[in-house]
Amino acid sequence: MNNTPNANRKHIAIYGKTNSGKSSLLNAIVGQDISLVSPIKGTTTDPVSKAMELIPFGPVLFIDTAGLDDNGELGELRIKRSLKTLQKTDFAIYVVDINDICEENYKETVNNFKKYKIPHMVVVNKIDEADENLINSVKEKFKDAVFVSAKEEKNIIELKEELIKRLQNEEEDETLIGDIVPYNGKVIMVVPIDSEAPKGRLILPQVQLIRDCLDHGIKSYVVRDTELESALQDIKDVDLVITDSQAFKKVSQIVPEDIKLTSFSILFAKQKGDLKAFMEGISKIKELDENSKILITESCTHNASHEDIGRVKIPKLLNKHVGKELNYEFKMGHDFPEDIEKYDLVIHCGACMVNKKTVQTRIDMCEEKNVKIVNYGMILAYLTGILPRSLKVFDI
Repeated sequence: MNNTPNANRKHIAIYGKTNSGKSSLLNAIVGQDISLVSPIKGTTTDPVSKAMELIPFGPVLFIDTAGLDDNGELGELRIKRSLKTLQKTDFAIYVVDINDICEENYKETVNNFKKYKIPHMVVVNKIDEADENLINSVKEKFKDAVFVSAKEEKNIIELKEELIKRLQNEEEDETLIGDIVPYNGKVIMVVPIDSEAPKGRLILPQVQLIRDCLDHGIKSYVVRDTELESALQDIKDVDLVITDSQAFKKVSQIVPEDIKLTSFSILFAKQKGDLKAFMEGISKIKELDENSKILITESCTHNASHEDIGRVKIPKLLNKHVGKELNYEFKMGHDFPEDIEKYDLVIHCGACMVNKKTVQTRIDMCEEKNVKIVNYGMILAYLTGILPRSLKVFDI
């Protein structure tokens, strides 16, 4: 559980006014002093995250945010960071101080939840400071709320049970490959070993795909591109070959046409993104010229090398295809710009380091501003002339 990547955890963010007890509630839920607790307003500055196993639901990531009514010296910045967290939130908990209820603040926050399509629940805190009459009157306002005392850890077990129930109702059966390769099927994963490959280990997309194969009873074989040809001779009735995007062209020449072929990046695009939206991004390429601005965004941070896909290979291939030098900007990590409308095209990585909600929010932001977006794997397949083949397994 401790090794589950945060990208594969449900992100549960805790929102509410300052001093409503958000940090105390998180500490009570996880059973540890994760967030700093203080009667001073604005104690929580940056969002605080804690990964845990929410039994029997599974691995989750709790995020404690700053108060959305923070009027301190740095209040505006804190609120902005809290609202930024909405872009990756799968489920929200709104905490209400039973002695300090602001329906206006609640309604405004719920509108933000709706904007980002985030299901939520209300938790009324500090019932240890209220009499029965007050509790009953608040129950009339928040009929589906859970009433707790984070300080005394009262009703925390009931809160966890209700949270699990709501998460299970929202849960989708997500898979990378289980819905396109049958049980007992065979896949070959092609893993080139170059300067981008971490010494002594596989990269995250490869590990996640191996685990997905195990979960769905699919037999997987991992080879380098240099041994692929002999592997295809050894292994009969292969259902699918999956390659690293940078070896697409070479692998396509080796794999017979009757065997389906795609990439790790395109599988992640299918699982976390929207293949149809990315196809529209491909159609934008023919409109690019020397004045076009391209945003290349990666969800992880790493040292770029001369073989870097995002900073070197894609720009080089795209410039060659268009026949002009395009203008590129690069963003890494969670730094996705709000002024997305200034770009003609967004090229997004495979997103193995961020959750599905983050990718979907970014797609929605682009669609809202009429900006096309595409995924690394799909643009590489297009630029090497094998996009139709790489999408055949998805019936596109």
